[in-house]
Amino acid sequence: MTRHQKRLSVPNSWPVERKTNTFTVKAGAGPHGEAGVPLVVLLRDVLGYVDSTKEARYALNNDSILVNGDAVSDEQRPIGMYDILAFPERGEYFRVFPDEGGRLALTPVDEDAAGSRLGKITNKTVVPGGVTQLTLHDGTNVRVDDDADYETNDSIVVDNETKEIVAHFEYEEGALVTAVAGQHAGQIGEIEDIDVTLGSGDNTVTVASEDGGYETVEEYVVVIDENFTDDEGDADE
Repeated sequence: MTRHQKRLSVPNSWPVERKTNTFTVKAGAGPHGEAGVPLVVLLRDVLGYVDSTKEARYALNNDSILVNGDAVSDEQRPIGMYDILAFPERGEYFRVFPDEGGRLALTPVDEDAAGSRLGKITNKTVVPGGVTQLTLHDGTNVRVDDDADYETNDSIVVDNETKEIVAHFEYEEGALVTAVAGQHAGQIGEIEDIDVTLGSGDNTVTVASEDGGYETVEEYVVVIDENFTDDEGDADE
């Protein structure tokens, strides 16, 4: 299996130039599926912290880079929406956040904010033993004893150290959301109306924002809180 990916065919969310070179690194197996950006791409092409895959491997072998609180050793590890990328030795912390156009950008955050990550609940199932399992947007699972307060499309905040849920934001009218895909990607606003479509059609959401608002499909919005609107600047290319 090839370890390379043609730049022209990478997902639109990848923050890479498509016409500078023919190939880039292919994402490995892991969270976020095909939308995940290989860690080395962020280190080399976005942050400029390394010049090559070899340098990235050296940095990772020294446990100097954390993703969601855990040291990683695979330079192809997929990085995606709302992951926390930390460089403790540098005192630098970033949250992966979609900008306008849907491209993933690195938003600087402080050390406290880097201690947890946001996850959108995409599925809820009961596993053996009667425990409820929540599946998040990146494919990871969180088990809870009582599912009464958690519903699909809600968002939770998971502590990176304890892996416990520390906050919960309900998907409802009045909730603060950001669009993560489609033509309104990166726009933040409050849900005005949720239109449930009968049958196999997509539910739609009307969002009020400073520039007049927009309508998009339910799948494209993620509930956030006001802390996500206070971050300063992007470490984009």
